[in-house]
Amino acid sequence: MEAIIGLFGGLALFIFGMQMMSNGLKNAAGDRMQSILERLTSKPILGVMVGAGVTALIQSSSATTVMVVGFVNAGLMTLRQAIAVIMGANVGTTITSQLIAFKISHFVLPIIIIGFLLNFLGSKSSVKYVGAIILGFGILMHGMGIMGDAMAPLRSNAQFTGIMASFATRPFLGLLSGMAVTFVLQSSSAATGILIAMAASGLIDIQGAIPVLFGTNIGTCITAVLSSIGTSRSAKRAALAHVMFNVMGSLLFMLFLKPFSGMVINGTDMIVNSFGGEVTVARLVANAHTAFNIINTLIFFPFIGLFNKLILRIVPVLEEEKELDKNPIYLDERVLGTPEIASSLARKELVSIGNLASKNFKNAFVGLVDKKPKKLRKVFEVEPIIDKLEKETTLYLTKIAQQNISKRLSEENSGLLHVAYDIERIGDHAENIAQTAQLYIDGQFKFSELAIEELNDIYKITQECVQAALKALANNDEEAANSVQYLENAIDNLEQMLREKHINRLNEGVCYPQSGVAFLDILSNMERIGDHCSNIAGIVLAQNA
Repeated sequence: MEAIIGLFGGLALFIFGMQMMSNGLKNAAGDRMQSILERLTSKPILGVMVGAGVTALIQSSSATTVMVVGFVNAGLMTLRQAIAVIMGANVGTTITSQLIAFKISHFVLPIIIIGFLLNFLGSKSSVKYVGAIILGFGILMHGMGIMGDAMAPLRSNAQFTGIMASFATRPFLGLLSGMAVTFVLQSSSAATGILIAMAASGLIDIQGAIPVLFGTNIGTCITAVLSSIGTSRSAKRAALAHVMFNVMGSLLFMLFLKPFSGMVINGTDMIVNSFGGEVTVARLVANAHTAFNIINTLIFFPFIGLFNKLILRIVPVLEEEKELDKNPIYLDERVLGTPEIASSLARKELVSIGNLASKNFKNAFVGLVDKKPKKLRKVFEVEPIIDKLEKETTLYLTKIAQQNISKRLSEENSGLLHVAYDIERIGDHAENIAQTAQLYIDGQFKFSELAIEELNDIYKITQECVQAALKALANNDEEAANSVQYLENAIDNLEQMLREKHINRLNEGVCYPQSGVAFLDILSNMERIGDHCSNIAGIVLAQNA
């Protein structure tokens, strides 16, 4: 019982320390890690390097992979880029095992004291973050020491040592054990920490430890799989890529256990003899972890393209995904020298983005009325793409403005910049409605049939207004622009009337306050969508004046 308490108590400290160190590193880096992941992964080799670097800094391959799944889900990263980053993340996570393999038990308490003083007494945020990193590392190492001490008596337990010894002769049992422990802990670093503590206590040799390491490599995929639940098919492909890369690599290395363990032992001997020191099983485990992930990445890296095709074959692209282009359709840098043509392409791109925003508005409302979470997920998937396309179109319009253009084209270009903003805001309001709809579906509040009917009335006029605004923009249509102004007034009047009726219901106690707030919030978002449509129509009318 004492050994179990010591093991889990040490594990709790280890995980807590690892999280503290990881949070300290994330806070010190700010949003830079996320920005680097998003922007510097255009080439596979850069993706691997960035994945390894970010993971080494934040000390969590799971965190990196979850970010990657999120970027793919948002359309900010392709599957090919994601595969490269995942490969790099596997390499970066081995830094943790290298750190905990060092024998620094005599320095653990001084490290904790220094980290505590910096974290709690530091006046600057940067000092506090550094203190958190040092304190987290000290607590992590202290937890390792407690786990090692707790497991030391098990060396005299014949049954336990027999199971550990069997991993060398029955490697798949070791692989399954490593998977199971990592599934439960959802952290390969924590599972590897336990393994190194066991190795340091003499409970397992390197031949038995290596299959367990391979198992932890597969088990760590559970975090990415969980993070992909409820996301787009693109995000699910990224999670599948993580699973397949780790499973295929682990099974491949299982076929070459003896040569690999021999390479690790000989390589560690050579390094230690060169620098002096002692070859420990803990160091061998850490080196095996690093060597496996580096070699596995080197083996699969040349086949990223084929791997990408394999994932797409397993989870094929649906027709509805093909419709959703995550990159500009019409923008062409080559025609910037002919500003008139470039401006017309920008207008077409804005209409295309507007159609995405309009569809998002429709999906948000249908998701609300029909209680369809799938429609809402589509809204959340498309919204970041609208933002991305709006930024790229705005940049394109800025480049047009830098050309030698006429006063008329300059005014038209300025108007289109405002249109880009209005369309992006329509998308934002659609997302706001979808978020309220999600709470409604989750049962956070209820709407009466009357409330749904009233919302449906204003939705129909607002959607007609959006379509008219896009028609006016696409065709420079004055008639459509004038109809927008009429519809926008109708939206304002209806919004005001429905708001007053609903407030009366609230005062009479017919409606619950939380439902009332949600109802008024949806009304407000629709009214603002009408305002942005009016802005677009106003720009069209001004250009035709």
